[in-house]
Amino acid sequence: MAVKVLEEAAGEQTAGAAGESEGYVGLLRVNRDFRLLWLGQVVSQLGDWFDTIALFTLVLKLTGSGRAVGLVLVARFLPSVVLGPLSGVLADRFNRRHIMIASDVARALVVLGFLFVRRPEQVWLVYLLTVLQLAFSAFFEPARSAALPSVVAERDLLTANSLSSVTWSAMLTLGAAVGGPITDWFGTDVAFVTDSLTYLVSAALVWSVRLPKRRPRPKTPLTAAKALGVADTLEGLRYVWHRPRVLALLLVKPAWGLGGGILTLLPVFGEKVFRLSLHAALGGAALGMSALYAARGVGTALGPVLTRRFYSETRAQMQRAIGVSFLVAGAFYVAFGGAQSFTLALLWLAVAHAGGSVLWVFSTVLLQSSVEDEFRGRVFAAELMLLTLALAASNYVTGEALDGFGVSPRAAAVAIGLLFFLPGVLWPLTRRWWDRERGK
Repeated sequence: MAVKVLEEAAGEQTAGAAGESEGYVGLLRVNRDFRLLWLGQVVSQLGDWFDTIALFTLVLKLTGSGRAVGLVLVARFLPSVVLGPLSGVLADRFNRRHIMIASDVARALVVLGFLFVRRPEQVWLVYLLTVLQLAFSAFFEPARSAALPSVVAERDLLTANSLSSVTWSAMLTLGAAVGGPITDWFGTDVAFVTDSLTYLVSAALVWSVRLPKRRPRPKTPLTAAKALGVADTLEGLRYVWHRPRVLALLLVKPAWGLGGGILTLLPVFGEKVFRLSLHAALGGAALGMSALYAARGVGTALGPVLTRRFYSETRAQMQRAIGVSFLVAGAFYVAFGGAQSFTLALLWLAVAHAGGSVLWVFSTVLLQSSVEDEFRGRVFAAELMLLTLALAASNYVTGEALDGFGVSPRAAAVAIGLLFFLPGVLWPLTRRWWDRERGK
């Protein structure tokens, strides 16, 4: 039903390339391999949001600490920073389908370890397992992003990425809306087992995907630097450095990640800021947390769909929309921080994330269409590495601000919103620089 609504809202638009683009439903109907990847995303991300709500609930129950929530988020982000260069090299060197399958199976095993966390002194195990879970995700995501242009035509890249973004949002909304009640009623263990099973279903779906054969890599003498991936990493860095537009697009999501501390604040807003009103209206803090995450999902789902109503899908329009989206996100995060009503907080949060989803989708499409296949894995791994580094730093600082310096959650949310104005202003001002192409 969600796809049908999207189809009616967005229509059969073109993706800015020659030929007629398939619409959302049309792309799923005619493209078997994309459909399998999409279905894997649906089940896996639904389980992930069950897991996330349960994990935050468990940590807050055992510790009651905003710093502990921030450390969970840091544990989710750091693996991509450490493993980013290696994951990009592997995605460009080996079979991307096999990488995705192995990552899914490994994650299915790891998340079952959360079942053994029962007491406050075992919270360290949450951090360790989270690092392992996201370490395998660090290999999955670059492989998937790099494989997508091999599965769909260039004219369908915007449609495919928009659908992936909306699916992520829908699964966030559904997973948060259902995960909170299930966690309150049945406990966290059900969510962890569900997440494990969804990874296995995703692996089975990816197994059936047929990726085209890639161009053979030129044979060069094997050296220690090449065996360790250092030579390939340096080659990727040179590739990006000589293409200012690729570099600018690669930095869009990391710039958004600098304000990612909002993710630490959402559980705190649900548990503490709106605690009394949530207990009166919803009956539980986990349900309030679910509502906030669901609002985030609704916003990210609507952002790309509504934007396509006002922007054509040309490169110039997508580039312009990125700068505007930073400003929209910043303004409404400020409004979220000052909202006295829980209903208004949900609304402002949804609008802020609508802006964030637009810059996410458009930067992904522009990057996929700008980078050659042989470098795509390394470029997307570098993007993920920088994004997660920014997110980790932002969430750590936010957690320390709450617990170490006594900053109120509302003040922290306003500060994060103001931070978003910086990339929003810099983006159009730097266009003359990244419109130059060096080394071509």
